[in-house]
Amino acid sequence: QVHLAESGGGSVQAGGSLRLSCTTSGFQSSRRCMAWFRQAPGKEREPVARINYDGTPNYPASMKGRFTISRVVDTDTMDLRMVNVEPEDTAMYYCAADATSANCWSWAPGAYDYWGRGTQVTVSS
Repeated sequence: QVHLAESGGGSVQAGGSLRLSCTTSGFQSSRRCMAWFRQAPGKEREPVARINYDGTPNYPASMKGRFTISRVVDTDTMDLRMVNVEPEDTAMYYCAADATSANCWSWAPGAYDYWGRGTQVTVSS
């Protein structure tokens, strides 16, 4: 059974940092495209970062500079490092995986087959 679980969320002051983690089981996540998305109340789910099977990261233009995605193959874990966080970063953060593709090809949430339940990040000013 496929399972993705996010952790590391919490409350942080603006300018601080957080590291989110996503642990996986039930499929070979190390061989698949994975991604982080976020969704704030009243807003659509938006991509934060994605990573190919070989560790190559990619970021939407709006997210470049303050987010770093990485994966630890031996533990089937994917991380998201957030620095200089802003109140606008407040959202539920989700990890996602493509069931079949090793290289990421889309930013659309619909392109990802597996999802975690999310971890809440709240940034106060």
